[in-house]
Amino acid sequence: MLKPEDNERLVRVTRGTPGGEMFRRYWLPALLSEELPEPDGAPVRVRLLCEDLIAFRDTNGVVGLLDAYCPHRRAPMFFGRNEECGLRCVYHGWKFDVTGKCVDMPNEPPDTPMKARMKTVAYPTVERGGVIWTYMGPRESMPDAPDFEWLRAPATHRFVSKTLENCNYLQALEGGLDTSHSSFVHNNKLGDTSQLRNRDRAPRIEVEPTDYGYLYSSTRNAGEKGSYVRVYHYVMPVQQMRGNITAIDGRREKVPKLDGHLWVPIDDEHTWVYNWLCGFDASVPLAREFVEKWESFTGRGKEDLIPGTYALKRTLANDYLIDRQVQKTQTFTGITGLNTQDYALQEGMGPIVDRSRENLGSSDRAIVTMRRLLLEAVHAVEHGQAPRGAQPATHRGVRPYDDFVPSGKTWRECFAGNLLAKW
Repeated sequence: MLKPEDNERLVRVTRGTPGGEMFRRYWLPALLSEELPEPDGAPVRVRLLCEDLIAFRDTNGVVGLLDAYCPHRRAPMFFGRNEECGLRCVYHGWKFDVTGKCVDMPNEPPDTPMKARMKTVAYPTVERGGVIWTYMGPRESMPDAPDFEWLRAPATHRFVSKTLENCNYLQALEGGLDTSHSSFVHNNKLGDTSQLRNRDRAPRIEVEPTDYGYLYSSTRNAGEKGSYVRVYHYVMPVQQMRGNITAIDGRREKVPKLDGHLWVPIDDEHTWVYNWLCGFDASVPLAREFVEKWESFTGRGKEDLIPGTYALKRTLANDYLIDRQVQKTQTFTGITGLNTQDYALQEGMGPIVDRSRENLGSSDRAIVTMRRLLLEAVHAVEHGQAPRGAQPATHRGVRPYDDFVPSGKTWRECFAGNLLAKW
């Protein structure tokens, strides 16, 4: 369980709250590059850490992220004209560049000193790996730009998508770091004893804190093959990196890849989930057909989304289109799509979970450690220190991995060297 006061310190992300200030010491995804496809294109609304912002790609292709409202009379910049290296408010013509500087004030005298001192809120951005990242904290504390291995992979070997989840980021993140739930929520072949997750439903979990978060392993008994070990990384504050290289249970195509998620707070009760894939082998690109099949398998394919959005058709309002007959005879949940199954449980808890009412067990070791590290990061920021994992140098060289380990061997003996980034 987590004391109510500690829960509040983590789940609230408005500026000035302990959790909100902690998040503002990291680079976070703001939106996908595909949302701003061209210079001087339409601006896009962005809500991040309870702040309403507007994103635009200027004439030179540089992305700006500004306050959603003009500092003159608070008119919405969403309706602005994106032209000649700036976004112009259509109410009175004030224009701002990507740094937030006012570069034109046509309804005031040409010699007004007001223009020189006028700025709007603007956050720095970098564009890497198909994602536009931003830093919303004090400039003197800004870490180096994000440099995860999947961001360095060539475009032929990576893919990223995003989906909206209607709950606080923390219960979504906890679901991602929870290994044992896959034997239940994601059991899509009831009674099939050839499925490893059906044969060993209580994986042994080891957690090893690092300077970026932690490394953790999940070990399941694989019978004659020995053990199946999956080594993950939790990279603070909200990223999971997961090995998905080995074909197990005959379910996956043998495409060498890594994958993971980032659970980014929109506000206290909504989360953007960024889903990335990264090719493991330079000689095997991620074919578009495979990517589309994978996205559909997880429940976030094009057919699963409300057209023109990143929101799922299956929601709490329609009970995720649960099929009770399928639940009786085929799958554990009766809900289609791996991520949709997760959303049903995480959103179904309510917008923010009361963790003081939990009863945790040994299978929750990774979650308990994650909460402790986040509280540690909050404490560090409150005392003027840099939180764990903010600098990319701490995690740029790590990658996840999974494989079978023969009886009598440990995963470190067999594949520890595969945990080093190659891109």
